[in-house]
Amino acid sequence: MRWGDVLEPARMERVAVVAPRDRLRTVLVAVADAGVVEPEILGEAARGPATEVWEEPRREGPDGSPVRPVLAPEELDPAQLERDGRLGELAGEVDLRRVAASAVHEGVAAAVAGWSPAGAVDALADRLRALGGAVVRLPVPRGAEPPTLLRGGGATGAFQPLVDTFATVPYADVNPSVFAGLAYVVMFGMMFGDAGHGLLLVVAGLLLRTGRPARLRRLRRVAPFVIGAGLASAAFGFAYGEAFGPTGLVPTLWLAPLDHATSLLAVSVAAGGVLLAVSYGLGTVNRWREGGAGHALTAVSGLAGVGLYLGLALAGLGWYRHLGALVVVGVSCAIAGLVLGFAGLYAESGGRAAGAVQAGVEMFDAVVRLGTNTVSFARLAAFGLTHAALGGLVWSGTTGLWHKGPAMWLAAAAVFVVGNAVAFALEGLVAGIQALRLEYYEMFSRIFVTEGRTFRPWHIAMLTPKEGSCSPG
Repeated sequence: MRWGDVLEPARMERVAVVAPRDRLRTVLVAVADAGVVEPEILGEAARGPATEVWEEPRREGPDGSPVRPVLAPEELDPAQLERDGRLGELAGEVDLRRVAASAVHEGVAAAVAGWSPAGAVDALADRLRALGGAVVRLPVPRGAEPPTLLRGGGATGAFQPLVDTFATVPYADVNPSVFAGLAYVVMFGMMFGDAGHGLLLVVAGLLLRTGRPARLRRLRRVAPFVIGAGLASAAFGFAYGEAFGPTGLVPTLWLAPLDHATSLLAVSVAAGGVLLAVSYGLGTVNRWREGGAGHALTAVSGLAGVGLYLGLALAGLGWYRHLGALVVVGVSCAIAGLVLGFAGLYAESGGRAAGAVQAGVEMFDAVVRLGTNTVSFARLAAFGLTHAALGGLVWSGTTGLWHKGPAMWLAAAAVFVVGNAVAFALEGLVAGIQALRLEYYEMFSRIFVTEGRTFRPWHIAMLTPKEGSCSPG
C-alpha cells in the first residue's frame, strides 16, 4: 500500500448519474446495486403509496429482525408488496423513490448528483452505458466538502477506531491513525510497564483476534490495540525491571521507577514534547491543505504554533544551559509565532477593537495551554510510578507472608494472585483512559480543527428474477 493510501482519504469525485426519464428507475437500480455512489437528496421525498405504506409501524420482520431492503429489477406495487409481506422489497422501493425524487429533469433526461470514489467511476459508467445511462464528472462547487472514505487494512485499519471516536477525518486532512495508534500504545506501555502484565495483555489480544470466546467476537476489532499495548507494556517492564512487580524475574535494563522518579518524570515530559511537536507538524500540513500557505502560516495549530512552541522550548533550554545565544533565538522565534498567530486570530475575528481583544485573549490561552499540555504528559511518569508502587506493595505482602513458613504459603500465593489481578484491572483501566485523554486533548486538538463527513454509499442489493418471484421480504 502506498503512503498516500495510508495518509489520505480516497479521492472523491462529484458525479451526476444521467438517464432518459423512462430508464431512470432501471439505471438507479444498477447504481444502488453497485453501492459506490452517495446520492444528494434534495428536500423531502415525493409522497405516494409506497411512503404512506412504509410509514406504518411494520419495520421489522415476523421474527423481530430488521428488514433488509432489496430491489427488484421491475417496478412493483407497494400495496401488493405490503399485502404479500415482502417488506424488504417494499423498503427498497421506498428508498429508490426517495432518490428518484431528487433527480433534476431537463427535457427527456433526468440526473441525480452525488459523490463517488474516483477509482469506481469508470466501472460504474461501463455498467450504466449498457442500460442507456451515463456517469458525468462534475466540477466541485466552491466551498463544498467532499465526504471522507478512508482506506482500511494494515495499520490504518487497525488504529482507525481511535481517530473515529474523536472525529471523522476531514476530506482535505491527512489521516493520523498510524501515528495516533503508535503514540497510544507507547503511552499506555509507559504507564503500565510490567513484563508479566504486558504478556497477559498480548495473550488476551490474540484470543480476541481469534474471535473467542464467541460473546466477545464484536470486540475483535480492538485486538490490535490490546496486542500493541501489551507489547509496549512488556517492553517497558523489561526497561523498569518489573514482572508482576519487582520480583527479579527480569533484569532492569533502564531504571527502576521508584528509585529514579525524577528521571522518569523528565523523560515523560520530553516524550510529550516530541508527541506535541509531531502533532503540530501534522496540524500544519492539514492547515495548508485546508486553506493554503497563508492559513498554515498564521494558524495557532500551524506554523505560528510551531514557532511559539519551538521558541519557548529553545529559550527554556538556553536558560537552563546558560546559553545566551540560544535564548535570543528562542525568544525571537516565539515572538514571531505570537505575531503570526495574533494576525491569524485577528483576521478570523473580523478585525476592529473587539477582534483585537478576542485575538489577544485567544493567544494568551494558547500560550498557557502550551505549558499545561506539555506538563500534562507528566502523568505518564505518575501512573507508571503508581503501577510500580502497587506491584511493590503486592510483592512485599507476598514475601512477608511467605517467610513466615509453610503454613502461610497459601495465603502468600493468594495475595500475589489477587493483588496482581487488582493491579492489572485498575491500572489497565486508568492507563487506557489517560492515554486516550492525552490523545484527544493534547494531540488531536492540534491536528484537527474541523470535522469531516463520512462517505455513505447508497447500496441496496438487486434481486435476481428467481429471488424476486418468491421473496418473503
